[in-house]
Amino acid sequence: MSAPPRSAAVAPDPPHRRRVVVRGVVQGVGFRPYVYGLATELALVGHVTNTSEGVVAEVEGSVSAVARFCDRLAVQAPPLARVESVHHQELPVTGGEAFTILASRTGGPARTLVSPDAATCADCLAELADPADRRHRHPFVNCTHCGPRFTIVTDVPYDRANTTMAGFPMCPDCAREYGDPADRRFHAQPVACRACGPRLRLIVPGAEGAAGADPVTEARALLGRGAILAVKGLGGYHLACDAANADAVSLLRRRKARGDKPFAVMARSAGDIEHLVRLGPEERRLLEGAVRPVVLLRRRPDPSYAEGAVRPAGAVAPGSPDLGVMLPYTPLHHLLLGLPGDPDGPRLLVMTSGNLSGEPIVTDDAEALERLAHLADAWLTHDRPIHVPCDDSVVRVCGKEPLVLRRSRGYAPLPVTLPLPVGPALATGGDLKNAFCLGEGRQAWLSAHIGDMDDVATQAAFERAVEQLESITGVRPSSLACDRHPAYRSARWADRNAAGRAVVRVQHHHAHIAAAMAEHGLDGTRQVIGVAFDGTGHGDDGAVWGGEFLLADYAGFTRFGHLAYVPLPGGDTAVRRPYRMALAHLRAAGIDWSGDLACTAACPPDELRLLQRQLERDLNCVPTSSMGRLFDAVSSLAGVCHRAGYEAQAAVELEAAALDAPAGDTTAYAFGLRDGDGDGAPVRADAAPVLAAIVRDLRAGDGAAAIAARFHRGVAALVHAMCRRARERHGLDTVALTGGVFANTLLSSACSAALRTDGFTVLRHRLVPPGDGGLALGQLMVAARTTTDD
Repeated sequence: MSAPPRSAAVAPDPPHRRRVVVRGVVQGVGFRPYVYGLATELALVGHVTNTSEGVVAEVEGSVSAVARFCDRLAVQAPPLARVESVHHQELPVTGGEAFTILASRTGGPARTLVSPDAATCADCLAELADPADRRHRHPFVNCTHCGPRFTIVTDVPYDRANTTMAGFPMCPDCAREYGDPADRRFHAQPVACRACGPRLRLIVPGAEGAAGADPVTEARALLGRGAILAVKGLGGYHLACDAANADAVSLLRRRKARGDKPFAVMARSAGDIEHLVRLGPEERRLLEGAVRPVVLLRRRPDPSYAEGAVRPAGAVAPGSPDLGVMLPYTPLHHLLLGLPGDPDGPRLLVMTSGNLSGEPIVTDDAEALERLAHLADAWLTHDRPIHVPCDDSVVRVCGKEPLVLRRSRGYAPLPVTLPLPVGPALATGGDLKNAFCLGEGRQAWLSAHIGDMDDVATQAAFERAVEQLESITGVRPSSLACDRHPAYRSARWADRNAAGRAVVRVQHHHAHIAAAMAEHGLDGTRQVIGVAFDGTGHGDDGAVWGGEFLLADYAGFTRFGHLAYVPLPGGDTAVRRPYRMALAHLRAAGIDWSGDLACTAACPPDELRLLQRQLERDLNCVPTSSMGRLFDAVSSLAGVCHRAGYEAQAAVELEAAALDAPAGDTTAYAFGLRDGDGDGAPVRADAAPVLAAIVRDLRAGDGAAAIAARFHRGVAALVHAMCRRARERHGLDTVALTGGVFANTLLSSACSAALRTDGFTVLRHRLVPPGDGGLALGQLMVAARTTTDD
C-alpha cells in the first residue's frame, strides 16, 4: 500500500507596496480615518495624508491584502464622500511597523473637492438631546459625517488651519477625540464643545440678558412673543419668526419689502406639515436627507387640522400653490424648534434670507447688526466666521424626480460631470438668480446662488465667490463666457476682467438648452429640439426672446420657431404690471379693450390712455416672443394677478388657479401656426386665437380656474405640435425642456407626457436649475466648442 501524497507547499504571499491617489469629495468627510481603519483591518502598514490633489495613501502588505484594500476603497467610502477617481502606482517595498495618518501636505495645484455643508447626523442629534453627554444642548455639535464644510473652508487641503475654526484651539477632550482612530470625530476639522468651540450670543437692543441665561431659551421666548430674530446659520443670517403668528409674519413681510413673495418655513419634522401638503416618498427623502433644501410641496386643497396641529398664517405664502418647507439642518435649528421635553414654543418658523429683497444674504456679524437693524428685533449670533455666503437650496419634485430651482447649500460646490472635456474657463451666468461656473477637463463647478446682479453688494459678493471657488478648485480660467445681452452686468464684469483672455458671448436660450444637454451627458454630435421658455432673453435680432424652439447642439443653433412677436410696452414696467402685457396682447390680436375685461379695469384710466398712444406710436415697445410674458397676460386677462410683486408671481398664481379647475374639462386653447416667409424662416406660433377664446369664455361666464387649465393644456399642445413638425422636417426626436417657465410642474409634466407618448426622448433639468441659475453651465459648454473651433 502506497503512502499518501504530501500536500503541496504554499508559496508565501510576497510583500507589496502601492501608492493610491483618491480624488473627489474626500476631505472633510472622514476619508482619512476610513482609510486608516481599512488599512489596519487588513494588517497593512504605510500612511495616508491630505494633499492639494486629494487623499494620498501608501499601503504595504501581502499582495492579496493590498488588492482587497484597493477593491474596497471606493465601494465602502464614508456617506458624505464622493469618489471621482482612484489612481494606483506600484512602489518599492520599504517596510514599516504600523499605518499612520500624516500631517497634510500643501503645495501644487488643487485637485480635490470640498464637501458641501451637511445636516446634523443622527448620532450628533442623539448627543444633543442626551443630558448625560458632554455635548448636551451644544449648538455646534458635529462630526465627520455632518456639519459645516464649504462655508468655513479658506484653502485646501481641508485641515482645521484652513477653515474658520482655526481660531478655536481644541480642548484636551476634543483633541483626544480628534486623535483617536476609533472615535467618530477622528480628524473632524470643525470638532468643538462648550469648552473650546464657538459661543452663542443673543443681542436684544436696549435689554440686558440675565446672567447665565441660555441664549436659545431666551430666543425661543422672543419668537413665541412675536419677535423677528436674525439667526446666524451655516451660510448666512436668516430672519425668523413664528409662522403661525399672523402679525409677526405680516410685519416681517413689510419690513423686508417682500411683497407677496412666499416665505419658506422650517418645521421640526415632516409630521408637523404632512397635514398641510402632499408628501410623497421623494419629497420626504429630500426633506429628511443630508442636504435639507427648501422643498416646494403642493398644498392640500382642504388641510385637516387635528387638535394641536400647526396652522401657518395666511401671509406665509399667499396665492402660491406650494408651501416651501425645510427641516432643521443645524443643532441650533433643532434647539430653536425644541427638543423632546422642552417647553412649548413655535413649531413652525418662517426662515427667510437675512437681507432686503434683491440684496445678498448677510454673513458678517458687524454688517448684520447694521444692515438688519430695521428688520430684526434681536440677533441670535455666534463667533464662528462664515467664509463664503451660501443661501438655502430650493428643490421640488416633478414627475417623481427632483428639480433643483436654486442650487446652493448642500449642493455647492459639488461639480457636474461633463460629457466633453473643456479648457479652464469661467462662465459668468446671467443677471437674475446669478450663479457662475468654473470648468476644466470633465468637471464644472457651479457656484452657490449669488442673486440678482443689479445690486452693488451682490456684485461684490460675486467677485469674492469667484476668488474663493478658483482657490479651492485650482482652476485658472484662460477664457471667459457670458450672455450676449449688451447691458448685463455679468457680461460687463467679464469684459472688465478679461485681462487679455478671450470672452465668448453666448445667446441666452442656446445656453439654456446646452445646460440641459450637458447635465444629461449629451456629447453634442446630434442636435436636439430645444424648447426654451422664459421671461426675458436677448435675441439675435434685437427683440426680447423667450418662447423659442431651437434646433441646437453645442456648436450652434437654428431658430426653428417662436411665439409671434407682440410689443413689450415699457420694458420692466410691463413685467411688474401684467395688465399691460394683457392689453398689448389684446391689441395685437385685434381685440378691443372693453371695460368688462379684468385687465382693462385694472389699468388706471390715465395710464390706459398713455398706453394706447405708446402702442400706436411704437414708443419704447421692443417686440417680444416671451412665453413668460404671455403667462402674465393670461393671468391678468383671467383676473388672477394684475400686479407682480416678485418674479413670475402672475404665472405662479395662474398655475395655482389651474389646479382648482373642474374635473372632466379637457379643452385646450389652440395657437395658430404660420410658416415663416422664405426658406428656413422660423415657424410663428400666434397667440391671437388663444386670447380670443379666453375673452369668449370669460363673457360666457367661465371662471379663472377653467381658463387657466385650458391655457396650460394649450401651451402643452403647442409644444407637442411644434416638436412633431421639427421631427417631420429634420428627423430629430430628442427634446430639451428648459427655461424658467418650466419650473411650472403642471406645464412641464403635461409637455413631457405628451412628447414621451409620441416617442420623443425628453430632457428635463434635475441637477441644475431650468432658469437662469443654470445658465452658466450652458455658456461653458458652448464657449468650449467655440474656442475649440477657433
